[in-house]
Amino acid sequence: MATSQSVAFYTLGCKLNFSETSAIGRQFEDKGFQPVAFEAGADYYVINTCSVTDHADRKCRKVVQQALKHNPAAFVAIVGCYAQLKPEEISNIPGVAAVLGAAEKFQLADTIAGLPRPAAGAPGHVRASPISAATEFHPAHSFGDRTRTFLKVQDGCDYSCSFCTIPLARGGSRSGSIASVVARVEELAAQGVPEIVLTGVNLGDFGLQGPERERREDFTQLVAALDQVKGIRRFRISSCEPNLLTDEILTTVAASRCFMPHFHIPLQSGSDKILGLMRRRYRRALYAQRVARIKELMPHACIGVDVIVGFPGETDADFLDTYQFLNELPISYLHVFPYSERPDTLAPTLPGRVQDRLRHERTTQLRSLSEKKKRAFYEEHIGLETEVLFEDDVHNGRMEGFTPNYIRVVAKYDPLLVGETRALRLSAVNAQGLMEAEEVGVLV
Repeated sequence: MATSQSVAFYTLGCKLNFSETSAIGRQFEDKGFQPVAFEAGADYYVINTCSVTDHADRKCRKVVQQALKHNPAAFVAIVGCYAQLKPEEISNIPGVAAVLGAAEKFQLADTIAGLPRPAAGAPGHVRASPISAATEFHPAHSFGDRTRTFLKVQDGCDYSCSFCTIPLARGGSRSGSIASVVARVEELAAQGVPEIVLTGVNLGDFGLQGPERERREDFTQLVAALDQVKGIRRFRISSCEPNLLTDEILTTVAASRCFMPHFHIPLQSGSDKILGLMRRRYRRALYAQRVARIKELMPHACIGVDVIVGFPGETDADFLDTYQFLNELPISYLHVFPYSERPDTLAPTLPGRVQDRLRHERTTQLRSLSEKKKRAFYEEHIGLETEVLFEDDVHNGRMEGFTPNYIRVVAKYDPLLVGETRALRLSAVNAQGLMEAEEVGVLV
């Protein structure tokens, strides 16, 4: 199909969503659409939504309104997790022309031209099958917007955490094959991508493939295979459940040529009681063991932690358990989320609702702890000579890069540094909490 029509994209939510938006965008380009900036008044707008963050409905409506502000005649299509969970609700948002579910979103570029614009005041078209129909794995990666590329290697989740809608929005766990992932990484290497972040919904569950979702491979095998690919300087693992972060994975990463000593491990609560109510598949003792093993194998490793506060039933004592547990762990930073109710999950039916005020207070306390942990982690590394890969991200004449263990380093902007690796000596943590460094040579 030849077309001169323009398309713009907007993504809400996680890095997985961003990789999928990029993949959908490339499909549109292959059909002859011209990608433009959101504010350029595109003929078509594609909004990729999230159900994990707060106020999915409000955010979706606001982006739709802004799209129509730029072009009142635009065709607005909604995809993503929120689109799968609430397609009829979204179709009634003024200006929405089409809503596609999890099984249909990667067909959008093929089908959008055949969807007529709804009559004025009529709801948008809905193409959303039951989530059981989302059985195919669709590879995706982001490209061109950062030095790092986010590569989707797994989708969906077979867990049933009591607070989470992701299995309802994305379906069961499924993956590409190691051979297909390696082939895609080789393509990215040929395009000059220096760093790849592996993403997925439940990344450690990699290996379920085919219509029957048979376990054919595992995540350790994937890491070992990717470590042999030439041309990629760095790999990172976006997130891995603690019960799936096996010793085999850790030892493989520790011995790796290009997997970075950087882990993001969801905890959600430091209280075993709350972990049980959340239906998590581990307890704090296992989590502490995983952290200790990482530090044993990779003493300089950066460890990030996801935490939810204010979950139903969380008392002051439970929160204090979480705070003290995190305070004592040798971790590097926290991502803290106040609990928010999600329809069609078990958690809102549990007794002991925590007041919004307490959720906010507990969030503030843990975010303060995160800042202290991060600064302490940075200060531990002052004087270290290490490698910094600089990104195309410039603010006020300064650019930023990352060490292997994810310390953010700032330097005076130099266009020749973008995408390049330099040997630097970490010298000081500045007032903004970023690391300053001194050059000690050029890495070849």
